[in-house]
Amino acid sequence: MARLSNQEGPANQEGRANQEGLSTQASLSRQEGLADWLPGRLAEPHPVITVIGDSILDGWWDGTIERFCREAPAPVVQVQRRDFAPGGAANTAMNLAAMGADVRFVSLVGEDQGGQTLLEQLTAAGVDVSHVVSHAGMTTTTKFRVSSGGQVMLRLDDAADEVPADGLRQVAAAIPQAVRGSSAVVLCDYGSGTLEGAVREAIYEHLGPQGDASEGNGPAIARQDTLVVVDAHYPGRWAQLNPDLATPNAQEAARLLGTEFPGGAARCPFVEAHAEQFLRTSGAAAVVVTLDREGTLTIRPQGEAQKPATHRTWARPQAEKQASGAGDTFVAALTIARAAGLPLTTSVDLAQAAADVVVHRPGTSVCTTDELAKHLRGFADTALTDAELALQVEEHRREGRRIVLTNGCFDVLHRGHTRYLNQAKQLGDVLVVALNSDSSVRKLKGPDRPVNHEADRAAVIAALSCVDHVTVFDTPTPIPLIDLLRPDVYAKGGDYTPEMLQETQAVERNGGIVTILDYVPEHSTTAVLERIRSTGETPQG
Repeated sequence: MARLSNQEGPANQEGRANQEGLSTQASLSRQEGLADWLPGRLAEPHPVITVIGDSILDGWWDGTIERFCREAPAPVVQVQRRDFAPGGAANTAMNLAAMGADVRFVSLVGEDQGGQTLLEQLTAAGVDVSHVVSHAGMTTTTKFRVSSGGQVMLRLDDAADEVPADGLRQVAAAIPQAVRGSSAVVLCDYGSGTLEGAVREAIYEHLGPQGDASEGNGPAIARQDTLVVVDAHYPGRWAQLNPDLATPNAQEAARLLGTEFPGGAARCPFVEAHAEQFLRTSGAAAVVVTLDREGTLTIRPQGEAQKPATHRTWARPQAEKQASGAGDTFVAALTIARAAGLPLTTSVDLAQAAADVVVHRPGTSVCTTDELAKHLRGFADTALTDAELALQVEEHRREGRRIVLTNGCFDVLHRGHTRYLNQAKQLGDVLVVALNSDSSVRKLKGPDRPVNHEADRAAVIAALSCVDHVTVFDTPTPIPLIDLLRPDVYAKGGDYTPEMLQETQAVERNGGIVTILDYVPEHSTTAVLERIRSTGETPQG
């Protein structure tokens, strides 16, 4: 879709942008699975997204170490390369621009070399910096990382001792125009002072939950149709804003609870156990807790007298030592997806995929629309043969990892599927999904199924963060595959008992157990297809 013509007036441009946004939202609101066309679809309407927050300039100095200095037992790094990249809120803005958004950036920087470099790089990336205030009394926060051989040896932080109050007043004055007409506003509060004083007051005035639209003030102009996302070191400070989303990391989530977090794999169950408290203390409609190598856990209300619903993603980490800012990429992708109307669970899955792209790179980087599409496209040919899968499983078993196998048609992926697969993943360390071939689906479901070819089904399933391996089987049952892989757990969804399954004997013969997972009849594929036929809609893609 072409960008708006410069000959149109602002009102017409905003109106057309809103129409395009509504059209995109309508078409994406039922998209439950990831696909390589999604990033391009999200970028098509070029949504206006405003980022307000603390600017940071990240410096990456890399060199070689051949000796120690004479003054102290410290290595001497002979610097060979100096790179600078926007960090903090500026990195979120860079990622949003790279994913197709028209980004307005609101911040406070110094009239120094760091501020100049930051603004130059933001401008070159297409970010609107007209709302950024440059102030002579401000020092642009700069973080220099000195590394050698892929290992960060030292970090030097240069930041302002005090943020000038008149600079904050200038930033506050820029907020009304910056948020007007925005599809989303992201608050990036790193505790450096940019979102204090007059700025904080202006944010509550124009984005807060209180106000009268008829009076033409308060949040009437901006908040009415605007997604508000809070990414803050102290998210509880914005609870009265009642944001649509809060995205704390583990440390920030611990601050919300006022307690210490457990380590490693115990963190996700801990978050789930405190789900209601997270929603209450953050004031958010939904909370996405990012847990680094443990992925993320999304918490949202599920109705009165019911526990909050949760959704888990798994990261695909790599043994890197220098990556920084993957959380900013995650927030950017989550924001543009939700602003486009993509369901929350699918948006979180997409954001996890974007974070997986940048975490494998050194330094501070961004994920572009094309890179995210390529990453998702990479799952298209990932269905393994029996022999390839057996080798992979044996390697996992040698590493002491617990193997979970499940199978199904997974035609027209929906929330019931993703919930089930996330539950299956939690039964072990490696989740293998065996898909019924097209011919076997026709035998099971009838001549008009499957809706999606086995290669497409495999690509969508493989793109889910909870899935480690995908294969396709053509036998009446997966018993030959069970004998080959010898899974520790065989997971099955539905109103079965282990005694009802033909596969149970094979699983137990190979030393495994059968686990029956939740059945979600209201989310069945048949129901989805009936809705499509009744409304005349077709699956996207």
